[in-house]
Amino acid sequence: MIDRAPARIGVIADTSLQRHVLQQALTSNGYEVILNCDPQRIAIEDLATAGADLWLVDLAQSEDSPLVDSLLERAECPVLFGEGHAPERLSENYPRWERRLFGKLKGLVGDPSDAVGPSLEVLLKDAKRPERIELPANLAGQPLAEAPREVWLLAASMGGPEAVKAFLDALPGGLPVAFLYAQHIEASFESALPQAVGRHSQWQVKLAREGESLRCGEVVVVPVAQELRFTEDRSLQLMGRPWPEPYSPSIDQMMLNLGQRFGAHCGVIAFSGMGTDGSAAAAYVRRQGGAIWTQQADSCVCASMPDALREAGHSQLSGDPRALARAMVNRLASQLVAQPASSESFQ
Repeated sequence: MIDRAPARIGVIADTSLQRHVLQQALTSNGYEVILNCDPQRIAIEDLATAGADLWLVDLAQSEDSPLVDSLLERAECPVLFGEGHAPERLSENYPRWERRLFGKLKGLVGDPSDAVGPSLEVLLKDAKRPERIELPANLAGQPLAEAPREVWLLAASMGGPEAVKAFLDALPGGLPVAFLYAQHIEASFESALPQAVGRHSQWQVKLAREGESLRCGEVVVVPVAQELRFTEDRSLQLMGRPWPEPYSPSIDQMMLNLGQRFGAHCGVIAFSGMGTDGSAAAAYVRRQGGAIWTQQADSCVCASMPDALREAGHSQLSGDPRALARAMVNRLASQLVAQPASSESFQ
């Protein structure tokens, strides 16, 4: 992983609960909190020496604060006033609050997931060829249809390419499934993803193209610059408009689009990543009959994204990338044994 220094954020909030929530939210989204204090407990001189890239001010009291007035007069970096009292982390309002806050932060001091692109250089140089899981006999003996039995979304942010590569490296070809891969990354690095994550696997990793169908044995990279949906016949539809802010691509929106079209024939695996993108749409995917799995925390570069799904009770299975690959193989093999008719695709 190639490091890129995260933006340094100074927090001024006048309630301990708000300071705690902001600390957790900022760090889980990849920012460095260099100071987190009550306005009554910091000297004006300390503001100049803190070295912040941005000050985040969130006050419950409405009266003027001399410290904040001084900060506005002297600060050599942006000062952002917060989104008000933060909802409970597991409430349905929390993702909306977080999206508003980090949409503003990314516009002012950049997106920590911009570090993902340069990290691809490590994967492109990696010569390892991990041992692949054996394809079960009942799957190996079945002719593989072009149309997949299921479609799964591989969702990731910081640390995602490494995790997704490990998953695909372990996964044998010949499975009746297709994947979509939504990765928070700068658009300029999108074209490097297929080679970086697919170079040692038996899966063809490719960029999305208008009108193409999802096929067994393929991994389609979800576009960064424009929303991806599906037509009535389930072919790819590039919308020509950006994803809802602040994430590109928006994992929440991609999950909604996937669940709406594929229902019980879809699933999501949340790999290593920052923030809570995906949490808002998880309940919908589950109601449609889709499955949600997560990468276990101790194998993640950043566990915030899969942790958020686990904490909310949406994750049905957790494991490291190889364990998730094995679970996928076992799932598809057991479906064939239990319900031979299910070997037919959803089309």
